[in-house]
Amino acid sequence: MELNQISEVIVDAAYHVHRALGPGLLESVYEVILADALRARGLTAERQKPITIRFGGKTFDEGFRADLVVEGQVIVELKSVEQLARVHKKQVLTYLKLSGLKMGLLINFGGELLKGNIERLVVGDAPDLKQSPTERPELG
Repeated sequence: MELNQISEVIVDAAYHVHRALGPGLLESVYEVILADALRARGLTAERQKPITIRFGGKTFDEGFRADLVVEGQVIVELKSVEQLARVHKKQVLTYLKLSGLKMGLLINFGGELLKGNIERLVVGDAPDLKQSPTERPELG
């Protein structure tokens, strides 16, 4: 499955989770439910996946833990805050750089609507990434 297709499934599942639960829960609640929803759609979703990093000629087994890694290709960082901050985007970009993965989704379940609370981040050269919006108009 291409990255765009994976991201579309993730966003759609997140929309349905947010619509059912609303804002205000802990990130861990959204994480477990979104992971389950993705598995129900036939995707692999690993929770709190340790990502090994290499720095200074050394390997560190737990450089960070990704909230979700979907299909071994997309990092999903979840937040449950009033508003996303620039540091959240920087966090995902750093995770992508350190992991070698090409795409990350930053999803904030804390807003009244999911629309405007999803950032799709891409690094490097990913040939299967076409111009495809992360959000659809019906996410309002």
